[in-house]
Amino acid sequence: MNKPFLLVVEDDSAIRNLIAATLETQGYHFHVSTTGSEAISEAVTHNPDVVLLDLGLPDIDGIEIIKKLRSWSLMPIIVISARVEDRDKIEALDAGADDYLTKPFSVEELLARLRVALRRIHYMQSSNAAASVFVNGGLKIDYAGGCVYLNDQELHVTPIEYKLLCLLAKNVGKVLTHTTITREIWGSAWDNDVASLRVFMAGLRKKIEPDPSHPRYIQTHVGIGYRLLRIDEKNE
Repeated sequence: MNKPFLLVVEDDSAIRNLIAATLETQGYHFHVSTTGSEAISEAVTHNPDVVLLDLGLPDIDGIEIIKKLRSWSLMPIIVISARVEDRDKIEALDAGADDYLTKPFSVEELLARLRVALRRIHYMQSSNAAASVFVNGGLKIDYAGGCVYLNDQELHVTPIEYKLLCLLAKNVGKVLTHTTITREIWGSAWDNDVASLRVFMAGLRKKIEPDPSHPRYIQTHVGIGYRLLRIDEKNE
């Protein structure tokens, strides 16, 4: 299978060279942009499979680039930034980024984040948009029937737990912020009601996780949000 095409947006030459060398070693095809305007032009022209995006560009802030790309594309965007504050991560993820990697980073972590994004692409491409069943490891959601199963045993979930699980499933592999989740589930009046969200998430985890103290399906990003992990069936 051909390697996907990546767009690397980074103005720091040292970081840019590190990313380029890493991708070359792994056999990825990619193009490099050093400004925001060039990145937008390249994204429109080449429609990359994944974008690796620095936020601190010389002409356009990376958050604005995310918003522009999201206005027409669902391509995965992995932010690679020196901004380490939770509010920066949340802003980028709320704008539409799929993941956030802080500098300095290891090449192993970069490649791992990239594999997550590519698995999400594969899932999106292989799934029929109108599919009535979601399957992830031993977890199954029957959208038509409104039922949830774990290892073929039906689970009794509350309406809110079901909505949470469906939202995570439809964004499998993507980090969803607290604000995104609460707004989708309860509306803007509940924006960022993290306390309530944690209560419902804890209840859901007790039902779908074999060991809720060591979650396998739902990953917590402390201070940011949650992600439903794509289970590799080969490791089942």
